[in-house]
Amino acid sequence: MANKDSKDNSRKVTASDVAARAGVSKWTVSRAFTAGAYISPASMKLVMKAAQELGYRPNLLARSLTKKRSGIVGLVVDEFSNHNILQVLGEVTRQLQRKGYSTMLLNINVDHSYEPALLLADQFQVDGVIFLGAVLPDEFVHLIKEIRHIPLIVLYRDSSMPGIHVVNADDFRAGEEIAELFLHQGYRRMGYMAGPPSGSTRLERVVGFKAALERNGLGLDLLLEAGAYQQQRGYETLTDYLKTTANTDRVDAIFCENDSLAIGALDALRNWGQGVEIAIVGFDGIELAGYSSYNLTTYRPPIEQLAGEAIGKLDSGGEEESRFIAPGQLVLRKSHLKGGRQTGKPPYHL
Repeated sequence: MANKDSKDNSRKVTASDVAARAGVSKWTVSRAFTAGAYISPASMKLVMKAAQELGYRPNLLARSLTKKRSGIVGLVVDEFSNHNILQVLGEVTRQLQRKGYSTMLLNINVDHSYEPALLLADQFQVDGVIFLGAVLPDEFVHLIKEIRHIPLIVLYRDSSMPGIHVVNADDFRAGEEIAELFLHQGYRRMGYMAGPPSGSTRLERVVGFKAALERNGLGLDLLLEAGAYQQQRGYETLTDYLKTTANTDRVDAIFCENDSLAIGALDALRNWGQGVEIAIVGFDGIELAGYSSYNLTTYRPPIEQLAGEAIGKLDSGGEEESRFIAPGQLVLRKSHLKGGRQTGKPPYHL
């Protein structure tokens, strides 16, 4: 005869089963698995012992229904080809999971309309949306507000739209620091390579870059529009510029809006040959930037801090708005130096 205490593998173990085994109420079991709820040490010991013996795992979905919170956070992305997205996703999901949240990844690039994605998020009643994309459509924000009053947090970009929480690095100061770095190297003709048009969000790094140049009696001599945060677009955009611009008319230095574009630009310079010397600096601090084949000087935002701040906004409700700006770090390697890509050592060992 089978042991009456053995588990019946044909059905899922419930809180009632644990309560019966432990000799406590079902509500005591619920408190044992609810963070912050009071339960005596003796009862906790009984519940945990029974749960382990029965192989019990709490039903998070059922619990979310009673709390009227799903514990699910929507993460919105529109450019997976941007190398920085993976490291940001990794940090954000790590911190969300540590706090007990689950994540729903919403792809709203040109091939995936944002409306079905948001309707799906609404069906699962997400507790908030963290926007990690490049282009935030006005309609997206309005739809968020119409569907449910939940927090919308824009991470890594700025926005002046009402009802949005902004969590970003100090883009303006980053642009200033990169301009000052170029000026210190003696460069006088400056360029900027931009990604896609940003819609409701903006990047202050180009504003800070221009401001520092203007303080020194210079202006922005070149604006290249790559149209996307893709390494290939950085390569193609700079290659087209080199093809159509005489060597004597070319800029001395280019600040690329992100590392993917900057790495593509470095590939273009390497493949073009003929002794072309243009300093390149990126933004994001991705792992590939530190490879010896690139030695890319870049600006690294404080990812861990920004992710934590963004997640902290999830309990703020959907009506308020706030801004959090934190300084990052200029990481000096060799790509900003004249001839630095071919000879010499990086000024700092990272």
